[in-house]
Amino acid sequence: MSAFVLNLPVTNGWDKMTRIGILLLTITWLAASVVSPVAAQVGPVIDAPLPGDVLQGVVPVKGSSNVPGFQASEVAFAYSGDTTGTWFQITTSDKAIDTDTLATWDTTTITDGDYTLRLRVTLTDGSTQDALVPNLRVRNYTPVETPTPAPTAIKPTLTPTITLTSTPFPSPTALPLNPAVLTPLDVSKSIAYGGLGAVLFLIILGIYLGLRRK
Repeated sequence: MSAFVLNLPVTNGWDKMTRIGILLLTITWLAASVVSPVAAQVGPVIDAPLPGDVLQGVVPVKGSSNVPGFQASEVAFAYSGDTTGTWFQITTSDKAIDTDTLATWDTTTITDGDYTLRLRVTLTDGSTQDALVPNLRVRNYTPVETPTPAPTAIKPTLTPTITLTSTPFPSPTALPLNPAVLTPLDVSKSIAYGGLGAVLFLIILGIYLGLRRK
């Protein structure tokens, strides 16, 4: 059909506009017949709280339960790591909720600990769809843990290398002669003078003693 339109003779401006209009209508019809819209299947969603959040007091649970084939919904919680499959109901509803408050959770009625939150939607065919939020920390009566900072890397201190340099000892210098050195002649003179002085002292002492006796 499009080939036929393209080959139509153009006689005037009106025929040209008619041909363009028919061509656009043909392209639109072909596109609509090839592309068929597919509805997106959206499951249940919990927008708040989020994994790792610390919960205290009354906590609003927000999200969406509006999924195709909705019949009923339930919000419940369980202990983290519980392998028994035990869930404690918070609330139920037969009304689909789209991005709004699903439930109000009073965490003061339970013991402090780590929990998992679940939104379960039951469909009209009997099947269920779940949305889970793990690692919720209820801390009403115990202190909230402070994250431990990562250790800071300590850079090693470089020790300077000491280079030993040998210093040559100075050559010994000859000492000059000591003028106080005594020669044998000086020693003899000292002995002679000392003996003479001792004799004179004894003579003088004898004369002094003789005079005192008189």
